[in-house]
Order: sequence, then C-alpha cells, then structure tokens
Amino acid sequence: MDESNKVKYEEYTKEFDKEYIHKKAKNLEKKEIKNEVSKTIKKEPKKDKKSKLVIIIDDVTLQRQVDSILDIGYKVTMSFLPPTKQHPHSSKVAKGLPFYMIHFPMQAQSFKFEEENTLHVGDSYKKIEARVKELKQAYPDAVYTNNHTGSKFTSDEKSMDYLFKALKKHNLVFVDSRTTAKTVAKKYAKKYDMPYIARNIFIDNKKDFNYIQNQLKKAIRISKKSGYSIAIGHPYSITLKVLKESKPLLKDLELIYLSELPFLPKP
Repeated sequence: MDESNKVKYEEYTKEFDKEYIHKKAKNLEKKEIKNEVSKTIKKEPKKDKKSKLVIIIDDVTLQRQVDSILDIGYKVTMSFLPPTKQHPHSSKVAKGLPFYMIHFPMQAQSFKFEEENTLHVGDSYKKIEARVKELKQAYPDAVYTNNHTGSKFTSDEKSMDYLFKALKKHNLVFVDSRTTAKTVAKKYAKKYDMPYIARNIFIDNKKDFNYIQNQLKKAIRISKKSGYSIAIGHPYSITLKVLKESKPLLKDLELIYLSELPFLPKP
C-alpha cells in the first residue's frame, strides 16, 4: 500500500481541511421530520433510526487494495481510477463488487502527478462526452462518479456544464469531492435536475493514526447532527488500519454505500 508515505493520490488544497455541511439537505430533513410528525400524531412513535455514514475510498486500482478494504468488515464505497498503463486492470478488479464508483480525473490548479486522459478546462463537449462514454463502458455497473483532483475543472462554468450534460446522457451522477470552495457542481446539478451530493470531510490529509481517527470522529459528529455524512479517504495502509480498528466508534451509526443515502432516487 503506502508504507513509504510517498504516494501522492490527490492534489492538496486548503479545502481538504474544511468540513462541508449540506445546509439545504439539513433544511429538507427538518421539513420532512415536521411533516412526518404531523402525519403520525395518533400512531405509536417509531424508534429513532440510526444516523448514516458513507465512507468513500478514492484511487482504488489494485486487487490487494480491494481485498484490504473488504477486510475492514463493514460497507465502504470504493471509487476506482480509470485504467491506464500504470494500472491497466482497475476496471477488472471492480467487477463483482456489490457497489462501486468511478474516480474521474479532472484538472487541478497545480498537481504534478496528473492521470492519463485527465479532463481539462477548454475541452470541447465532444471530447468530454466521449470520455464519459468511455468510462461508462469500462465500468458498466457504475452509477456514481466523483472528481479526482479537479480544483480547476470543477470551478469552471463551461467545463462543468459540458460535464453534467454528458453525465446526464450516460446515466451517471456526480459526487463533488469539493477540492475547491469555488466548485460550481451544485449549480449544474440543479440545471440538469440531478441530485447534488458532496463530501463532508476528508479523513487522511495527514497519514497519522490519531489524526485519521479524529477526522473519522468528526464525520461521526456530522452524521449525528445532520442525519448522514460522507467521508473520503485513500487506500493508504494507515487509513485502512484506522477504519478497521475504529469499529467500536461506529456502533451507533449505520454504515452504508453511497447509493443507499435516503434522499437519492432508487434504481
């Protein structure tokens, strides 16, 4: 995995250290709760449902990474990088999993380790649509995709308009990794009548056991406050160790795949 701590999976931006709270989702949840109460006044109260936590591991490419993630012992959403010369079998190792996502490379403001066929600001709709189609063919069971790096691309109006148009055409839903506060994903999700989904917190900006576990605790706090949260990490050996050894912290939560979030349309 990453024993040397030299692997660079993502660009680093200050947004990685910030929590993001879905304000609109919180307001909707309050309205739904209020409506539900008014409907069930004469019924016996239901037991409180557990808050939900989605943990996404980005940059998955290898079978050994998949095996280690499965060994954690609870539901973790894997997001796979597209096949390249460096990792030609990434789409093959995704086959047979109950759920997975596509980790879609997009242009960063500054990042030295760019993936092959990364989308760039200025790419035509034809080029973007062809890439979306290619990824859908490589990962035919995928419904969701999130951006790999992308701080420059996701903040560009025309690029994201083209992207959402292409995603809509190929039945893919975008999950905003929020590598920049200037992301316009929410605007174009609304334009194309798609759900807006965004991560709440990154857990492994520092490859340290206590740091990662504290970030996981923040994700738990957000879940309990808002009803759900989305945490993103990477397939570092230390990250997977923390997740496996932190099961007691998660006992009051329901660990779910991203597709099981209650506000998302069911297939």
